[in-house]
Amino acid sequence: MPSQTVGDFLARHGLIFTLVPESAEIPGSYWGAPEAGVIGDTLYARSDTPVHSILHTACHWLCMDEARRSTLHTNAGGDDAEEVAVCYLQCLLADELPGYSRDRLFVDMDLWGYHFRLGSARRWFEEDAEDAREWLIRRGLIKP
Repeated sequence: MPSQTVGDFLARHGLIFTLVPESAEIPGSYWGAPEAGVIGDTLYARSDTPVHSILHTACHWLCMDEARRSTLHTNAGGDDAEEVAVCYLQCLLADELPGYSRDRLFVDMDLWGYHFRLGSARRWFEEDAEDAREWLIRRGLIKP
């Protein structure tokens, strides 16, 4: 996916996108390369960083308040409720990213190893994610 497309998408949501060279470590990457990293309001990735990783990291940032964002470095923190909200939000945003889709995200999430009670990202999103949706609604991140 072209970095300009990702950069424009993230900028619309308030994040700065920095593409690092192929062989470089990714600053702020919790899992290590090739996974995305975040420090403050900057999301870092390489050209081999999976799109779902960029979305997930961006959604962690979106789910934070300003106080957490101001000290953010590598570990997004948060509790289990926030983590599922992050996963739900990345599913919603996947269709907004040109050249990507929610269907592709579900496959990528399953391949990466996200674990859901119903066995797949799609089934979780469609049948078992009401708690995540409510978390996002309570915080004004999505509409009911």
